[in-house]
Amino acid sequence: MDLTEFSDIAPFNDEEAAAALARVSIHPNVPWISKLFFPDKPSTFLRDVLRSIHTVDEFQQIVMSTAVQWVIDNTITEFSYDGIENIKALGTPYLAMSNHRDIILDPALTQIVLQQNGLPETQICVGDNLLKQKTIELLIRSNRMIKVIRGISARELYLSSQILSKYIRETITSGTSSVWIAQRQGRTKDGIDITEQGLLKMVDMSGTKDFVQNFMEVHIVPLSISYEYEPCDIMKARETVIKRSTGTYVKGEEEDLQSIMIGVKQPKGHVHLHIGDPLTEDEIREASFCDKNDRYQSIRHAVDRRVIAGYKLWKTNYMAYDLMNQGSKYAGEYSSEDMEKFQGYLAQQLLKVESTLDRSEMYQELLHIYGNPVVSKENL
Repeated sequence: MDLTEFSDIAPFNDEEAAAALARVSIHPNVPWISKLFFPDKPSTFLRDVLRSIHTVDEFQQIVMSTAVQWVIDNTITEFSYDGIENIKALGTPYLAMSNHRDIILDPALTQIVLQQNGLPETQICVGDNLLKQKTIELLIRSNRMIKVIRGISARELYLSSQILSKYIRETITSGTSSVWIAQRQGRTKDGIDITEQGLLKMVDMSGTKDFVQNFMEVHIVPLSISYEYEPCDIMKARETVIKRSTGTYVKGEEEDLQSIMIGVKQPKGHVHLHIGDPLTEDEIREASFCDKNDRYQSIRHAVDRRVIAGYKLWKTNYMAYDLMNQGSKYAGEYSSEDMEKFQGYLAQQLLKVESTLDRSEMYQELLHIYGNPVVSKENL
């Protein structure tokens, strides 16, 4: 696969990654990050490792796997998954289309599952809003990350989407790698997982065959990840409330990085990853009979059905639903002690944001984050 055309967005190759990680090693935050993920090693351990790495695989095995395992061991009560046989049965690279709840953990936990089952890890699409700091860009592109360019004019976006679409298609069809992509731009802020139609149009842009063949050759595999305690829940609620009251929300310069670190360190309770059945030729053929944009809507519904069906509901979801509706429909799914603990958790989260924000509005947004997955299941 010739990467010349894709040099601005493609992940680093081994040589580029080795040079990039050597530059990252001198960052002043490396010592404390080293002590976090490698507590039994000297604070210079990560610096020395980054300087000694020669390949992307080495970086994955020595650093990233350890970091993600630390997250599982220290912030997750139990991590479970199912559906891995759906990928094994494919036997070919695919486009993993996932719901999006945490910036880094959604794809990172997926990679751990693949690694544990002896399957190749994927490349990962990441918005360039995370790459504003050079150190972060060096780190992320050394970690099989594909840069997705955002915040540009309509004309630039069209051209950028063409290149991204072609890169994804060639990466998959050449047998180079599978690709992970979120079903929407930005994390779900309201607990409702819906695939963006524009994403499916982007995927189709690079196709040189008919509609059915264009989608069949990328092998879309929907993924659902569900957290008992949603990473950055209060930050998501805050963003929604501010955006509703002012009409806009401007992220702070360090906000994405702060969200990453909170997502990594915050207790998440139980976490489950479901790997769905790949979209079938019959589903795609049925979509092809629709007119224009309705074809993409049909594909979107097929992805959404699998994502919602595969989403694992926790006690927090059932409790939030009942609180949201001032009822007891799902009271059999939790105890009074569970409810007391959950309401205490919500109260603690509300203390983390500025007092000028409407507390009742913030509370309702938190309930929606947790309760809406139940609504989606009911509507399925």
